[in-house]
Amino acid sequence: MIIEKVLGNVSAIEKRAPHVERVYLESDLLVKRIQRVVTDHGREIGIRLKDHKDLVDGDILHMDEKNMIVISVKEDDVLVIMPTSIGQMGDIAHQLGNRHLPAQFEGDEMLVQYDYLVEELLSQVKVPFKREKRKVGQAFRHIGHSHG
Repeated sequence: MIIEKVLGNVSAIEKRAPHVERVYLESDLLVKRIQRVVTDHGREIGIRLKDHKDLVDGDILHMDEKNMIVISVKEDDVLVIMPTSIGQMGDIAHQLGNRHLPAQFEGDEMLVQYDYLVEELLSQVKVPFKREKRKVGQAFRHIGHSHG
């Protein structure tokens, strides 16, 4: 089976198939338009998306009356940064930006992929954080940039 487009997302549809197969992906694979995956039932699927759109958790790859195949994102090892002031947020965001480290935001929390050097930095500058496994809604995307 070759999938060329996403049919929707389980969070936005009302009618669902009674049986669900899942494709478990690491978050960094959400940006790949062409890949070969295997469902939790052992079915091999080719993904060749025509649209230039990243996959997200809950995307429906296939659906018929009896079955649907849905993307499930695996948990990432992340640092959850919880600054106590806007100044602290600006300072740590600036330092992480200088490292070209991609971040995501959920409420008042900043999420970055785990890195022991970032963990050391956060400890040194006394910014509250915790390390945890968390499912992120989208891939951590590196932004291409040079200082030249």
